[in-house]
Amino acid sequence: MFGLLKNSINRAKFKKNTCLNFVVLTALNLVPFLRPNEDTQMNEIPKTYDAKSAEAHWYAWWMEKGFFRSVPDEREPYTIVIPPPNVTGVLHMGHMLNNTIQDVLVRRARMQGKNACWVPGTDHASIATEAKVVKLLADQGIKKQDLTRDEFLKHAWSWKEKYGGIILEQLKKLGASCDWERTRFTMEDDLSEAVIEVFNKLYEKGYIYRGYRMVNWDPSALTAVSDEEVIMKEKNSKLFHLRYQIEGTDEWLTIATTRPETILGDTAVAVHPDDARYAHLHGKRVLVPLIKRSVPVIFDEYVDREFGTGALKVTPAHDKNDYELGKKHQLEMIDMLNPDGTLSKAAQLYIGQDRFAVRKQIVKDLEEAGHLVKTEDIKNSVGHSERTDAVIEPRLSQQWFVAMKEISKPALEHVENGDIRLIPDKFINTYRHWMENVQDWCISRQLWWGQRIPAWYLPEGDFVVAMNEADALKKAQQKNPAYTAADLRQDEDVVDTWFSSWLWPISVFDGFKDPNNKDIQYYYPTNDLVTAPEILFFWVARMIIAGYEYRGDLPFRNVYLTGIVRDKQGRKMSKSLGNSPDPLDLIEQYGADGVRVGMLFSSPAGNDLLFDESLCEQGRNFTNKIWNAFRLVKGWTADANAAQPAAAQNAIAWFEQRFQQQLAEIDEHYLRFRLSDALMATYKLVWDDFCSWYLEAAKPDFVDGQPKPVDAQTQAATIHFFEQILKLLHPFMPFISEELYHLFAERKDHDALIVAPWPVQKTVDSALVDRFQIAVDVITNVRNIRKQKNIPPREQLTLLVKTSAPDAEFDALIAKLSGLASIAYVAEKPTGAIGFVVKTAEYFVPFATNINVEEERARLAKEIEYNKGFLKSVVSKLANERFVANAKPEIIANERSKQADAEAKIKALEEQLANL
Repeated sequence: MFGLLKNSINRAKFKKNTCLNFVVLTALNLVPFLRPNEDTQMNEIPKTYDAKSAEAHWYAWWMEKGFFRSVPDEREPYTIVIPPPNVTGVLHMGHMLNNTIQDVLVRRARMQGKNACWVPGTDHASIATEAKVVKLLADQGIKKQDLTRDEFLKHAWSWKEKYGGIILEQLKKLGASCDWERTRFTMEDDLSEAVIEVFNKLYEKGYIYRGYRMVNWDPSALTAVSDEEVIMKEKNSKLFHLRYQIEGTDEWLTIATTRPETILGDTAVAVHPDDARYAHLHGKRVLVPLIKRSVPVIFDEYVDREFGTGALKVTPAHDKNDYELGKKHQLEMIDMLNPDGTLSKAAQLYIGQDRFAVRKQIVKDLEEAGHLVKTEDIKNSVGHSERTDAVIEPRLSQQWFVAMKEISKPALEHVENGDIRLIPDKFINTYRHWMENVQDWCISRQLWWGQRIPAWYLPEGDFVVAMNEADALKKAQQKNPAYTAADLRQDEDVVDTWFSSWLWPISVFDGFKDPNNKDIQYYYPTNDLVTAPEILFFWVARMIIAGYEYRGDLPFRNVYLTGIVRDKQGRKMSKSLGNSPDPLDLIEQYGADGVRVGMLFSSPAGNDLLFDESLCEQGRNFTNKIWNAFRLVKGWTADANAAQPAAAQNAIAWFEQRFQQQLAEIDEHYLRFRLSDALMATYKLVWDDFCSWYLEAAKPDFVDGQPKPVDAQTQAATIHFFEQILKLLHPFMPFISEELYHLFAERKDHDALIVAPWPVQKTVDSALVDRFQIAVDVITNVRNIRKQKNIPPREQLTLLVKTSAPDAEFDALIAKLSGLASIAYVAEKPTGAIGFVVKTAEYFVPFATNINVEEERARLAKEIEYNKGFLKSVVSKLANERFVANAKPEIIANERSKQADAEAKIKALEEQLANL
């Protein structure tokens, strides 16, 4: 693909030029579309496309005319809800890819006559936003703990109002055609009310419970996080082999750990019951190094006898597996870490010191005390917080959970049965594995920014869950009529951010506020969701769960999973690596259309995109190619009395069929969500078929250095074809396509490309396309001969054709594009000519001077060798019984046709070689 692009794209320099052809514009009554501040002489169409001016003009115009706005009506709805970016976010390359894909889908649906609704919005992002606000306050000398909750939230809302909408404004630069009047925010009143309502309903059904359990603890954000918010990173670590003395003996037991500081929370050592090495330790106890705590040796089949020494230290309060062992064997739970990652009083040593500082010190102390046996360098996976990048600590904590086993069953069933498609489907197995092993969802977060957990605690230690404080008091008084509001204390925590965004496809249409309102009835379920695979579980799966739980229906029909945008070295783009360009800088340099095309040139669903800025340059050059084609066509002058040349007739008849052929392919790519392929098919149709062949054949000849007037039929057909092409281009390149659509003809107020009808497929005359391809092959061969012999284009040649079935259908076109004086059909092979074969016909270009026989022999021998190799591959395929048994009849017929053509071509070439 890259070779095709680099070899064929015009490298014209991009520059501003505000001069427009005043004569053309006046004749077409298009002067109102001139850009502001155009005070230069308008004596020519600009040589280059002014992207910045066009983007500002057309986006404002689309907004002004309400083309993005959607309200329920009689049309078929097409709905996408945006994956809400964090209010803390600014546009990055992942956003660019994701939202370009969404806009392509929405714009095409709009052109198909559907009522396209793309709902934008932002996510309140509890952890990330609170971290931003805490930092902002710290810069002002204010500590969070010195503020009341209400005072802190006032600062947080102020920050949100100032910075929270930046990313949505940036999306407009990309051309995102969202219905901005529908913009939602996950913490606005109605959406927060929906979260509280769902919490209450799930609690009443027994799906939400409060428990003291092992959670993933972020010591930086000081909150629990879900399993899906833990990112595993491979690290270079050390494995420390430590020895524990068996109590009352001189015998020692060696264990291995990467976290030696946690021995201070050990409450047992475990071995396998069938491990003969430790059979004598039944009923024995060991002493924890340094603190001399006596702990039992326990026997459990969980222990892997083959790993390490076969002996396992057990720290129930700081390891998930150890926690399960601790519950099973009723071990003491010693919490030796404070919430901020420092050691607690329960650790006995290093109290108040950071966990990683303690790790370094305790190794020295263990070595001095004779407990360190050896140290190994290893690589292991370490969990990090997705939001703060802090190393996660397993920690026992009182939290709120959603029981997931029963509620999640429909979400697996409806993906497996195909009701909801994952694109590409390679993700179905991953999805199934996660759903079949789903863990309960920890939904409480120790933060202030977010929806506060609607639970109120009572003096006796009980609690009630309610919609609000008044409702909570009523429920409390049912337990004890003497309770007053002063007796109630609301939970300090907020719910997980994903607990609000899992309701997004319903809540954006106020489906909880009014389950039967017009919007939810019309737009739900939505059509397509475009998102990243890394949030398939903790967002996509949960939205599916919520859809079936609260609407009894799927939330979307298709989930298009994009890949990760990486640099050309394959590295994930990040600020720390400095390998992520600023998307707005790219738009400034290459234009929004150029960047959109550049992003989609190589972004198949589910596969990572290796981004290279040259892709955007190629996208920009494509806009220039389209602009230059427009300049060529608009430069033609028409003559109503001129006869239509045969070559133009050929070109028009062919391109009508070729367009339909490519339209069918493009529509099929869209159907299968192969957007990169749809773009490339569109690109080839424009660059190769329209510009390289159609326009070359249809354009008027030059006389005395000036183009002749074009006939009216050819001009009308060319403009029609160009407008049809602009429709195919519009989803990918909305700005230049809208610009040219309005420069081709006077348009009424709402006659815009953004709502122009998508081309409709018609029956294709494939035979005509195939016959034209023969003409293309002939022209290409003649041009190659010119190149080999350094014959200038102005020197006309003669072409002789030897064939059993003479066909002059495209002779006029061949003559024009090959620079021929004549084409003649002959019965015998001429002498003194260079020949070539296309299908079964032989073609010869005679020369007055003698040809170089050795060169011609070498050329023919090379061509024979190539065709024999091709024939061998076709014969091999037809000899494959599995291929013949499974292939469609038309495919087999096509292969047999290839075989016959290759055999005839080889025979003709061998005869030519023999004649030499």
